[in-house]
Amino acid sequence: MTVRSAGILLYRRTENSEVEVWIAHMGGPFWEHKESHSWSIPKGEYLDDEDAFLAAQREFAEEMGNPVPPADYHELGAFRQPSGKVITVFTAETDFQPERIVSNTFPLEWPKGSGTIQDFPEIDHAEWVSASEAINKLVKGQLPILDALMLHIQAR
Repeated sequence: MTVRSAGILLYRRTENSEVEVWIAHMGGPFWEHKESHSWSIPKGEYLDDEDAFLAAQREFAEEMGNPVPPADYHELGAFRQPSGKVITVFTAETDFQPERIVSNTFPLEWPKGSGTIQDFPEIDHAEWVSASEAINKLVKGQLPILDALMLHIQAR
């Protein structure tokens, strides 16, 4: 059975036409001190009977603490990850500027083996980064999503 996720990849253009993308640093102790390949598009799992775009909007709101901004969204496609999970991604050009990011949390025994359960944010921060910088920040399985975005922008 394939695990499905849906996500939103926002982008904007700077004054000099450079493309920037809105990505999030993953939360929890495993990712805490990592920068390289430890960022993700805002996304989350959904059930087979759910609409992927509605799920992407819900997951974005849960991870950002803000609803998706109003914009003209397009489906970029479905991308199989090394884990086998398939992420359906939607994109829009917008200048998203939230006042703050408040992510939902997940429970985890930490330190491992301690018997102590702690709550950690799914996302500890998010920001605009240049597309060239995102190549080194996004988890490697999501790099094809960035490539598809750049093709999408060129075709417009």
